Amino acid sequence: MSSTEQAPHEQAHAVASAFVAARREKRALTIYPGEAPTDLSGAYAIQDRAIGLDGRTVAGWKVGRINAPEDARLGANRLSGPIFADSVVTASTGEAPEMPVFAQGFAAAEAEFLLHVAPGWNGTVPADDAETRKVLDAVHIGIEVASSPYPGINADGPPVTISDFGNNAGMVVGPALEGWETAAFETIGVRFEIDGETIAEATTATMLDGPLGAVRFLLANLSARGIDCSGGTWVSTGAVTGVHPVVPGQGVTAHFEGHGSVNCRIAAAVPA
Repeated sequence: MSSTEQAPHEQAHAVASAFVAARREKRALTIYPGEAPTDLSGAYAIQDRAIGLDGRTVAGWKVGRINAPEDARLGANRLSGPIFADSVVTASTGEAPEMPVFAQGFAAAEAEFLLHVAPGWNGTVPADDAETRKVLDAVHIGIEVASSPYPGINADGPPVTISDFGNNAGMVVGPALEGWETAAFETIGVRFEIDGETIAEATTATMLDGPLGAVRFLLANLSARGIDCSGGTWVSTGAVTGVHPVVPGQGVTAHFEGHGSVNCRIAAAVPA
C-alpha cells in the first residue's frame, strides 16, 4: 500500500485518538485535532475508529438532522453517532439525574422520542412506518445530552459532528410512551424548559419522516457500515424542539403532552 493510500487511515486514527483521549480526560480541545473530514465517508471512518479505540459498550445511537444545503452536498439528511451504555440514565417521574458535559467545549440538551429496536432484528430495513413498528419493543420519552470537547463540533458542519461520536454525551430515558404501537407521534406536543423557562415548543411534524423514519435511517446506516445491532438497540430519534445550548448547573425538563415529563440537571464533566 502506498503512502498516499495509508494517509487517510493514519489521519482518521490520529483524529479519533485525540477525541477519545480528550473525552476520557474530560478536557476541551480548542482546535479540531487534525484534518477535518469533508464528506460522510471520512467522517464515519473517524467515528468507527474512535468507537473501537474507546472500547465501551454501545447501547444505542443518536440520530440528528443534516440541514440544507449540506444535505444535498453530502447526499444524506440525517447523521448518527453512538450512545455508550455508561452514559445512559433511567429517570423515573420527578427525578433529575446529573448529566455531565464538557463545560469548555460544546453542550446542549434535546427533547427526543427514544425508540428501542428489539433483539433479533434480521437485517432487513423496514419499508414503512407499519413495518418499522414491528421491529420495536418499546418507546420512551427522553432527553439527549449533546456535548463534545471541541466547541465547534456543530458549527463546522455535519462531517465534523459525525467524527466525534455525533456530538453525543448521554441519554436520559424517561417514562414509557403508553400506546406507542399506534401512537401518532406528530400529534404529541413537546415543550422544552431550562430552569423552568419555556425555550421552545414543537411536534415531530417538522422532523422529516419522524421518529420511525429515523429508525429506518439508522438501520440502513449501520448496515452499510457493517455494524450489527441484532442484539437490540436504542435510537434517540432527533431533537423535536431544537438543539438547546446548556451550561453546568442548569435544570432541563422536556414535557410530552399527555405522556409526562423527563428531567435532568447539567453538570460539568470532571476527571475521575
